[in-house]
Amino acid sequence: MKKVKVLIGFLCLFSGYVAAASSSSDKDVAQAVDHLTDAMLHKNIAQLQALTAENLTYGHSSGKIQDKQAFIADIETGKSAFKTLEMQNQTITVSGDVALVRHHFSAQALKGTEVVPTEIENLQIWQKQHGKWLLVGRQAFKF
Repeated sequence: MKKVKVLIGFLCLFSGYVAAASSSSDKDVAQAVDHLTDAMLHKNIAQLQALTAENLTYGHSSGKIQDKQAFIADIETGKSAFKTLEMQNQTITVSGDVALVRHHFSAQALKGTEVVPTEIENLQIWQKQHGKWLLVGRQAFKF
């Protein structure tokens, strides 16, 4: 009976550790998403470089696919520019070194001086590489 109690105690401790680790990963991923959103809004090119993987595949709701260089170039040149940008109703699922992030992308995009309301859904794929969460994939779609 004593062995069973010890085993149950270890299982409870272990399950608490796993939950805490998962919660910590969720927070780290959420912070990475927030930093990426802020970098897109404020044209922080260094931050965009730091948060995206070299093999990034970035899909737009129009079907257009970009690599890392094209995605960042569009932000840098203002081809993709935002007056406001917010990720809403976000969910994060972490599995090892991969995180799936779903959210509603709500923005006031800028096309020259014209403000274009943008309401789309997003799936982002993040991977932990060398201790940092990096965006490796993104697909937007209309709802």
